[in-house]
Amino acid sequence: MQAILFLVETLLGFYELVLLLRLLLQLTRADFRNPIARAIVRLTNPVIVPLRRVLPPAGRIDTASVVAVVAASIEKVLVLLWLGGIGIAGVLSLPPWLPVLRAVAVDLVRMLLQTWFWAIFGYALLSMVAPGARSPAQALLASICEPILSRIRRVIPPIADIDLSPLWAGILIQALLLLVH
Repeated sequence: MQAILFLVETLLGFYELVLLLRLLLQLTRADFRNPIARAIVRLTNPVIVPLRRVLPPAGRIDTASVVAVVAASIEKVLVLLWLGGIGIAGVLSLPPWLPVLRAVAVDLVRMLLQTWFWAIFGYALLSMVAPGARSPAQALLASICEPILSRIRRVIPPIADIDLSPLWAGILIQALLLLVH
């Protein structure tokens, strides 16, 4: 049963991550001509396009993408609860909604923080491995990471041309993950 829970959580979490990446890329106004961004759009279009017909955007925020990310998180939490036996009492019954909504909120915050952590880690790693080289992944990671890293650089400037903002961002994100957990 643990293997099934792992597989279901991984697959549903992966699609939730792809939806979240699309939302983050829209919020940071990333270049959607990037091949990785196009792949993300192609993977998420079956969910986002029908929602856009019903939900108009609210300014810069694409409400269809927000609803899709929240719905994916709700689906993941409910499926995992059901597979874990919490939603079954002879027949399928609904779990109490307050703990489910709390679990969804925690799941969304954890997913967002972990996405930022690994994006910043990858961005810093790529800048060390291939400094000055441009790749589709590096451009995409820059659009996700720079809004956070630039704020940290304002508070803690580079020391002797060494930018420690990814380190500080990682420490801060890990501390926030500990608080959320």
